[in-house]
Amino acid sequence: MLINATKLVNCSVLSLHVGGKIAETTGLIIDPNDLKVAGFDLVGPDVGGENGTVLQPKDIREFSEIGMVVDSIDEFVKPEDVVKLDEVIKLNFTLEGIKVETKKGTKLGKVTGYTVNTENFLVQQLVVGRPFMKAFLDPELLIGRSEVVEVNDDKIIVKDEEDKIRKNAMTEDFVPNFVNPFRDVRLAPEPELSQADSQTLDELDKQ
Repeated sequence: MLINATKLVNCSVLSLHVGGKIAETTGLIIDPNDLKVAGFDLVGPDVGGENGTVLQPKDIREFSEIGMVVDSIDEFVKPEDVVKLDEVIKLNFTLEGIKVETKKGTKLGKVTGYTVNTENFLVQQLVVGRPFMKAFLDPELLIGRSEVVEVNDDKIIVKDEEDKIRKNAMTEDFVPNFVNPFRDVRLAPEPELSQADSQTLDELDKQ
């Protein structure tokens, strides 16, 4: 399922052992090496101390509208106890606000949001806010992860020009998670107006 990353913040974490909520997410930890969610920062009455403060995606049994389901609070980890996770956190990488450019150096804008595939917790698409002069005609650009060539501390570099990026983002990387209720709708013909209604409309037109 493709979901806006904002939906993964302030998200309830539920325990099968307790049978209820045990924590809440406060942010996403993104690994810039593969644009994947490495973990979720947590808050809660039992978070911290002897318990961990981060939930790794691999420990989520199920994700749904009510939240993330785990076995128990034992699934929470301390960053220093997981080497790779600790390394990613120390990078202090943030997707929001980072510049996006093409390989040719064309400035596309800055990341204002992104979507995540909850099947594998990969960042699937980037939402890029456009530079001031381009924002009038095209305020946002959607970039699929297949277009990303490089991610560094300062910017994300993509491989194609704007028109192809837009086309690819809507085809290759789009993961539908809903049924379009209008796809098979057959619109009924408009009802014919009575002579009285027609005369009324004609009079309104003349006013």
